[in-house]
Amino acid sequence: MNDEAGALSTEGPETATLSSAQRAVRWIARDIDEAAAQALAQEFCCPLPIAKFLVSRGVSAVSSAHRFFHPSIEELHDPRLLLGMATAVARIQRAVADGEIILIYGDYDVDGTTATVLLKTAIERIAPTDRPAQVRYHVPHRIREGYGMQAKVLGDASIAGVSLVISVDTGIRAFAAAEEAKALGLDLIVTDHHLPDDVAGIPEALAVINPAQADCPYPFKSLCGAAVAFKLAYALMSAVAHTATERERLENKILPSFLKLVAIATIADSVPLVGENRVIAALGLRELRNPVQPGLRALMQVAQIPLDRPPTATEVGFRLAPRINAAGRMDVASDVVELFLTRDPELAQELAEKLDRLNSERRATEAKALESIEAQLAVMKAVTGEFPADCIILDDAEWHRGVLGILASRVVDRTGRPALVMTHDDGQAHGSGRSIEGFHLLDALTAAHEPGDGVEPVFTRFGGHAHAVGFSLPSDRLADLRERMAAIAGVHFAAEALVESLHFDVELDFSEVTDEFEAWLSRCAPFGNGNPEPLFVSRGVALASAPRIIKDRHICLQIERSGGGSMSAMGWSRNIDWPERCRLLELNRGSRLDVAYYVRRNTNGRFAGLELELVDLSIAAGSRE
Repeated sequence: MNDEAGALSTEGPETATLSSAQRAVRWIARDIDEAAAQALAQEFCCPLPIAKFLVSRGVSAVSSAHRFFHPSIEELHDPRLLLGMATAVARIQRAVADGEIILIYGDYDVDGTTATVLLKTAIERIAPTDRPAQVRYHVPHRIREGYGMQAKVLGDASIAGVSLVISVDTGIRAFAAAEEAKALGLDLIVTDHHLPDDVAGIPEALAVINPAQADCPYPFKSLCGAAVAFKLAYALMSAVAHTATERERLENKILPSFLKLVAIATIADSVPLVGENRVIAALGLRELRNPVQPGLRALMQVAQIPLDRPPTATEVGFRLAPRINAAGRMDVASDVVELFLTRDPELAQELAEKLDRLNSERRATEAKALESIEAQLAVMKAVTGEFPADCIILDDAEWHRGVLGILASRVVDRTGRPALVMTHDDGQAHGSGRSIEGFHLLDALTAAHEPGDGVEPVFTRFGGHAHAVGFSLPSDRLADLRERMAAIAGVHFAAEALVESLHFDVELDFSEVTDEFEAWLSRCAPFGNGNPEPLFVSRGVALASAPRIIKDRHICLQIERSGGGSMSAMGWSRNIDWPERCRLLELNRGSRLDVAYYVRRNTNGRFAGLELELVDLSIAAGSRE
């Protein structure tokens, strides 16, 4: 959201525009089939706004609404539909039977570390008790090795007697590593979810498992890396579940247990929380209530997540995931794998506390870099008062490589532009990028990389998705990158792409925000990327008292209720200077507002009860006439 105040000009009940000195923001209602919403409300005896929310998200049939409210493991697609699965399962079974040494080649983020744990655990499960599987793993060091499989690691593995390498959350563009594995006589199985190279295709390997690859019949294409590894684990364990009792135990006990980590990765990796991903998240969150595994239990405790209920997706995304990621950002990610594998409560507590300390270090490092970023952004904006209609590219040799992705996200939040953020080391620029709706960042990097007449390719390596990328390039090519990205942005940026849109789900009469309504909302969770938490709008609400400023940064408004009393509406100043907004709008008791908000339940002592979290507000139309 923008940082400065503006006025809301109504254009009818469905669309409104909020103007600011920084950039335009449009309020846009999602399309709703009123008849379908009425039918759902009648079928489920739920509040009509809940039914409208479901319809706004494409859940309009009674059968699909039943599945939405009651996700089950039966909705998970058969892993055997993934191209390459049969070959991979047969090769791993042979390796286990013959006592071969298997290396799992992971990655250093939540997705890669949890995928490593899942696959290692599954392979060990299928081995005979008298002949345990020989499974090793390698999680790269972010600074010393960087992203992806490295030839040296493969060479060391070959010397150590490894004969089968399985990548998780990496490898789909590892052409050189695949060639090295072949030269070393190593069989390679690639499991990944990142987008393949449209031109080069996929690396030469014994099997490649990735729903995003060409000709893969798997019906859901947006799994995270850990979910792809889980599919391989599922197929492996299914292959040895021969009796009805074994299959029932697999479906009802083992797979739900595995889904705990898959849910964490799915939420942390910000893949779209729709379709199969929503089922994975819902089932996994349910299993996270009071976990038995010492590492997961200790981590939830240091993250101050209650163990007597399933955590929310927000708690996983903002409390668990940052602590898991902190290991790879600030130290060694193998600590995460050890945390989730150990059965020793004392070691688990020690590792969980270490991750907590590393997360504190990460936050301090991030805060220092943000000061420098704010200074660079101020210079960009100084001439015209607006950020350029471009991809924002920032670099500083002092920034820590472990926080570049977070910094890029902060720049996107601050500017409403796609952003590439880099640091430098020994002549190489290493960076991360994040994007906005309507601008495919990986496609943009691919276009920037293409050689032209007498022009060499820009990047040493790059990869990712439409909204998130990682890359490296020689530092002396940074000017070329800026020039090429500016040209690409000029061609591909639609004018609308730089106008921030605030999509809300349902317009509510404020009297409809009740305990029953909130209880139904909780049944619609989990929410995340691609399936955001429902945003509501109420118009013409009245302030019961003047705004209260909290810690000079945040605000608390008391909004009158029609039956008497008021409800708190909190404005947390992450991207909006709420106190300044209130001052410019001259808010006071009796002010009439249009507000956009989330519905929350505060569980904190004397403040317990329903409250709102403000997303935007403005003076109601006609209230000052």
